[in-house]
Amino acid sequence: MALFADRRAAGRELATALGEWRGTDAVVLGIPRGGVVVAAAVAEALGLELDAVVVRKLGASGHEEFAVGAIADGVRIVTPDAVRWAGMSATDLERVEAAERDELARRTDAYGSRLVDLTGRTALVVDDGVATGASAVAACRAVRARHPDRVVLAVPVAPERFMAPADAADDFVCPHRESDFWAVGEYYDHFGQTSDREVVALLLAASTGSTTGDGH
Repeated sequence: MALFADRRAAGRELATALGEWRGTDAVVLGIPRGGVVVAAAVAEALGLELDAVVVRKLGASGHEEFAVGAIADGVRIVTPDAVRWAGMSATDLERVEAAERDELARRTDAYGSRLVDLTGRTALVVDDGVATGASAVAACRAVRARHPDRVVLAVPVAPERFMAPADAADDFVCPHRESDFWAVGEYYDHFGQTSDREVVALLLAASTGSTTGDGH
């Protein structure tokens, strides 16, 4: 049995670790797609506003699950060591990035992010886990540009050694820091792909005050 039954269960546990923000003016920002399911459970448990911060991972050629970087609105992160390990040329990287920028624009449009005013507020950036951390850091930097008072990166599970850079997040909250970490999915009994439709439904439900199902 894994640590979490599914993303909603992980979100409920993460909400406990984020209890100090219950009922405040903090905003929960989920990283699509799966991170929005976790974020929705956090926002519901703590009575907070929910939105999304769209990020796209730059995957290695032939090994797309391995991140060599990530992009978000106004943010580009590339890890040179990862690019070299993946054997990618500058042309390979450009090709991947061009495709992901198209997808970034498509998802931003599809999810209809409300771009909640974060000025002077606490932004809780939530994903379903951290592996390399590229996507999470890109998300935090994109959020930071919206002038919140504080940025908190919060995930249910992450490698023991992972720390968010200070320019990205002021705090990192993670209930499960694992020393033998391979992939986020191994910590979930159910880790199916979340659809665009589910993300949109969760964001809409949060904005109207209704609730949804498991989202997996």
